[in-house]
Amino acid sequence: MSIQKKIPFRDHHILALMNGYDQQALPLDLFISHYYKGHPSLGSKDRGYIADTIFAMIRWKALLDYLVGTPCSWEQRLEKFQEVNLTEIQTKKEIPLAIRLSFPQQLLDRLIADYGEEKAINICLASNDTAPTMIRVNPLKISRDELLKRWAPLYDVSAAHHSPLGIQFHKKIAFFTLDEFKEGLFEIQDEGSQLLAQLVQAKPGDHVLDYCAGSGGKTLAFAHLMQQKGQIFLHDIRPTAIQEARRRLKRAGIQNAQFLQQETPQLQKLKKKMDWVLLDVPCSGTGTLRRNPDMKWKIDDALLARLRGQQRTIFEKGLSFLRSGGRIVYGTCSLLKMENEEQVDHFIRTYDLELEGQPFQSFPAAGEMDGFFAVVLKRK
Repeated sequence: MSIQKKIPFRDHHILALMNGYDQQALPLDLFISHYYKGHPSLGSKDRGYIADTIFAMIRWKALLDYLVGTPCSWEQRLEKFQEVNLTEIQTKKEIPLAIRLSFPQQLLDRLIADYGEEKAINICLASNDTAPTMIRVNPLKISRDELLKRWAPLYDVSAAHHSPLGIQFHKKIAFFTLDEFKEGLFEIQDEGSQLLAQLVQAKPGDHVLDYCAGSGGKTLAFAHLMQQKGQIFLHDIRPTAIQEARRRLKRAGIQNAQFLQQETPQLQKLKKKMDWVLLDVPCSGTGTLRRNPDMKWKIDDALLARLRGQQRTIFEKGLSFLRSGGRIVYGTCSLLKMENEEQVDHFIRTYDLELEGQPFQSFPAAGEMDGFFAVVLKRK
């Protein structure tokens, strides 16, 4: 990471953002979005530079703090960030490993315990990089080949390596202004997330429950398999997430979906009726830290213990909707075995389930997908 050029106008907004961020509780990306809405005079290039700089400083915060000395301010961090080459400094062996990688010591220790030091280091370095931009084609409206042909003269794009519906953009563009987006021809979705959703091999006529649906990203990735036949039920405890899911599915042209909020009486009627249940559970997000770098500084033992408890509770609730012979997909965007393999072992022992096929796992790497884990389980 080379030395940065100082631009006073942009630096003013970077510091205003970071000092404001420390005074509130919103996630970093959402706080930046709100700030931009309050400063409409900022151009797209300025916004891109400001966001990239902030994300980089959050990623490398531990190393910047080490170089500045504590206590330190965002003004000092920004000045240091702009005057040093962080890539060179990472090679200095006299600096403790966790600081060189700019990772919390506890989190680094867990990754080393799970994967060994060499792989853990590679994971940390990849997590401090920028994530690629991937979209998923909506096959209900267009094929990937057709969309690639349309975009090839206009943008720097290529087919994804693993997902049959993925297209990678090698330069950022304003996606939400594209006619193709407004027409529902694609959604932005990481390739690993696409592959996780594709574990739901629903057929026309099936009944599927996306129990932790959020804004419907995973449903959007498998719904086309059902050819508008059968029913998809999207459930989430957050009303705003369900509202966004409703908008996204309408734009995509998906007509066989119902939206269920927490404690709705209709949920009880679905017990033991589902052919597929998808559980994209709350997790530490350690596989997606490139996109949410502020999260790594919030992960501690107390958070992980709370998440493990939530994951087990959600699994037990989700399993109650599965019919005899049905399948349940458990997925996370975590790299930690305590949220993945160890949880699956617990589910198999506790509920007399068996694994179908091989677990899906991806790891963050330069230019590649984020980190995800998922399995398909069925009753013995």
